[in-house]
Amino acid sequence: MGFIKEFKDFAVKGNVIDLAVGVIIGAAFGKIVTSLVNDIIMPPIGLVTGGIDFTNLKFVLKQAVLDETGKVVSEAVSINYGSFINITIQFIIIAFCVFVIVKGFNSLKKKAEDPKNEEAPTPKDILLLTEIRDLLKGETSSKIDEDQNTANED
Repeated sequence: MGFIKEFKDFAVKGNVIDLAVGVIIGAAFGKIVTSLVNDIIMPPIGLVTGGIDFTNLKFVLKQAVLDETGKVVSEAVSINYGSFINITIQFIIIAFCVFVIVKGFNSLKKKAEDPKNEEAPTPKDILLLTEIRDLLKGETSSKIDEDQNTANED
């Protein structure tokens, strides 16, 4: 019975639920970025590069084998580097978005922790010690001045 209770406590904790929400939001965000790359970013790049569709770029290692009827007996073997280019661009966009979000949170966190760099008022005992020090410096300075004056009179 203790094992089931421990599992229930673990599964219902806020961290697990927060993680689940994060995964769901992340999956939805991934779809948005995929659409951004495939539908908005890559078409102009394809236009600039002469109408190249990056998703279809590949290096064929072995051609597909067809029988007499035209049915595929063996699939083609290829390196799909165009798809890799798309996914790399998606990764860069996601990494940049996460960077901006984390930077924003860190900035807000820093502002919350550092209340406008206001200095705390100096405690009374420190003020008193500072006054005593200044008075002692004044007496020492006046004695030095007196000694110098008597030396000059001689």
